Formats: sequence, structure tokens, C-alpha cells
Amino acid sequence: MKKKLILESGEVFHGEGFGAELETAGEVVFNTGMTGYQELISDPSYCGQIVCMTYPLIGNYGINRDDYESIEPAIKGLIVKELCDLPSNFRTQITLDELFKKKNLSGISGIDTRRLTRILRNSGVVKGKIVNAEADEAAVASELKSTNFPTNQVEEVSTKTPYANPNRGFKVVLVDFGAKLGIIRELSQRNCDIIVVSQDTTAEEILLMDPDGIMLSNGPGDPEDVPHALDMIRGLLGKVPIFGICLGHQLIGLACGAKTFKLKFGHRGGNHPVLDLEKNTVAITSQNHGYAVDQESLKGTDLIETHIALNDRTNEGLKHKIHPCFSVQYHPEASPGPEDANYLFDEFIDLMYQFKNVPV
Repeated sequence: MKKKLILESGEVFHGEGFGAELETAGEVVFNTGMTGYQELISDPSYCGQIVCMTYPLIGNYGINRDDYESIEPAIKGLIVKELCDLPSNFRTQITLDELFKKKNLSGISGIDTRRLTRILRNSGVVKGKIVNAEADEAAVASELKSTNFPTNQVEEVSTKTPYANPNRGFKVVLVDFGAKLGIIRELSQRNCDIIVVSQDTTAEEILLMDPDGIMLSNGPGDPEDVPHALDMIRGLLGKVPIFGICLGHQLIGLACGAKTFKLKFGHRGGNHPVLDLEKNTVAITSQNHGYAVDQESLKGTDLIETHIALNDRTNEGLKHKIHPCFSVQYHPEASPGPEDANYLFDEFIDLMYQFKNVPV
């Protein structure tokens, strides 16, 4: 079926549709990953977004049962240069097209993804819509310009009721702003007794659970759209060790007096180099974020910058001067080939030992 992608700026890309036969609109972003499309599709942080893959061939190893990051995808759509219909991998169960049909998701293939990526790099992320071939291009562009997308993405992807992932180690409360299953996996491998709670859970409710540590998860959207989380974080600081990832990192920054800003086109991919300023080492990291903590705004706060991105020198990590609290902008639970950043979960375990005055 013929489809086209229309941007709010008026650019039109013609291609072939795959997945469900529906029109879908969202913020158009690009991801530079060569692999990991299944994890990307199921990452709740992509809620409300249409993702353009810069790597030309997508779907070549199919879809399997093990690589999901959530049960139900929140992504709005996918844009690829070439869609593979005959994947070859011993773990393959279904094709990407079949997954999109089953999950009622829309995609488009056969467009010039290099041209689209250049537009996004030069102009910044834009609103776009995947539509049927006969759609009125001018009308769709006009509609996109006047449309304000929802800002409640975190509420949309967060769990509505608490649930447990029992174990016999430290009790960790994971605040779900759009948590990837990889976070639960990494904590479970370290024997953590996990309770996952909703994004609007208060500090008082969390402390009643008597946790040994708090994990603030990744999630979609603008951190300033989650103001209630700031009071929760302030109510926990100093009372229990805290580790924040991605959106959790940005929320820690805001809760401690720093500011955040929207990046022109964000960091999305599996090969972003990050410098650890304390260890003077570089990790190759997986990233997916459109906002960052403003480094200038850290002055006068109790936060110390611990990591920076080597591509654009933006902030990638923070540590509190007084309280047991640290965070990173990237995804240490993801393994885009290397597992350079996994050590951060071990540091979180060590921090809980230290807080309880138990020898490591």
C-alpha cells in the first residue's frame, strides 16, 4: 500500500506502508542504531514519537520473544529505508511487519531517510504524520502546525497499580515513569527485591514500604511535565539511596534546583561515547532522550557533574554533594554490543550497603 510521510514544514516523502493500515501523527525523531529495533519499538520512552532509522536495512533479524522492553509498544510509528521481509536469525519468530500488524502500529519504508535525517539535524525535531497516498498534503501540514500533542506521556506509559518482582536482596522501589524491562532485569540479577510503583506515588507512600534504595526510571517527554515527581524526590533525598536513569536523571536535576532544556534533535542510538569525569574513562552507551540538564544551572546547587557526552559536551551524569543520590542520562541497562555502563548498577548496590553501614 502506498503511503507518505508529511512534515509540518511541508516536506513530503513517498513510500510503502507496512504494519496496520492506519494514519498516525507524532514527533519525528531519528535513531542512529544499527541494531536494536525491537528494543526501540518497545521502549516506553518513544511514546508519542515517529522514529526514523538512519541505518538503511531494518528487520533483517526479525522479532523474537526475548528482546522486548515493554509488553505493549508506545511508539507512534517507524520510518525505514528498506524493510526486510525475509529475516534470517535463529531466534526469529515473526517479521517486523507482522509485529506491526499485531500491535496495530503503522510504518513507512522506501523513503530517503538520509534526506529526512538532514532535515531533522538542521531544523530540529518536527511534527509529522504517516498518511495514505491520496491525503491532501497541504491540509495535513496545516493540521500539524496547529496541533498540540499531549504532554501526559509519562502518565500514559506508567503502571497504574504497584506490583512486585520478589527476590531476597535489597528492597528497591522502582518509580515507573516508563521503565524498560532491562532495568528490572539488571536489578533482579543483583538479587534486588523490587516493587514497581506508579509515577504519581508520593514520598510518604514509598517510605512506608521501607525500601533500601530508590530507582527512578527512564520515560518519555519533557521532565517539566512531571512536576509532582519533584516533591517526591525531595521527600526521599537523604532518607534512602537514589539512582536515576534518563528522565529520572533530569527529574533529580530539577528537584535539586537545576534546569533542563530541549535538545535540537536529541541523542538516540547505541554508540554514544560518554566520559566519566571521576574515573577518566569512556563508555560507549545507549541513549534515547530529547532533553538535557543545563550545566550552567548546576552552579549554586548541591549537584556535581560526573559525566559528559563527548559528541556535544552536554551533561550525562550527576551526583549529590551531601546525600546518597546519583544519576545518568544514558541507559546502563541497555547492551548495544558493549556492556560498558553496567557497573552503575553495582555502584547502586554498593551505595545501599554503605548507607546501611554493612561491609560490601
